[in-house]
Amino acid sequence: MSLRPLTSPWFHAPAGHEKLWLGVAVLWCFVMSLMMPYWHFRGKQNSTGEAYTVSPADFLARTEKFVEANKVGMFKNPVDNAFFTEVPIVEPAPGSDVYLIARMWNFYPVLKLRKGETYRLHLSSLDLNHGFSLQPLNINFHILPGYDHVITITPTSTGEFTIVCNEFCGIGHHAMTGKIFVE
Repeated sequence: MSLRPLTSPWFHAPAGHEKLWLGVAVLWCFVMSLMMPYWHFRGKQNSTGEAYTVSPADFLARTEKFVEANKVGMFKNPVDNAFFTEVPIVEPAPGSDVYLIARMWNFYPVLKLRKGETYRLHLSSLDLNHGFSLQPLNINFHILPGYDHVITITPTSTGEFTIVCNEFCGIGHHAMTGKIFVE
């Protein structure tokens, strides 16, 4: 089979149902473009929090200092159902700054918060892009290395909440989870 030049005329204008579906697609793009500002400001879909540049070493030092001052116990975190890792549980004072690190392949530390109290949650990654997905609340946030993302949170329900990394981060991604306890 040899390649041949296209025969003229090779382009045919849309007709019939093709025109209808192109019109629906263009209309849908217009509607979605108008909805983006609404979702941002009224739908609370995007973080309007603060973000600062920070070196991973500095963020780690701040987090270690935070853990040392607020540690109340240890949590046995199952990793891949094969072995357990122990992660410190911290209980910060209401209204304080709370630090959470995402790194291959865990979240550090486990947070113990109080219902109805406000906290400033500082999120950063030490190595790769990670995702912060708080289940079952469907809160999602992208965590980047080199940035300190500050989100003001006020837990409204009690229970045990699982943090899942929803940004593929390597071979241990499937086991990258963390915990937030709200009392």
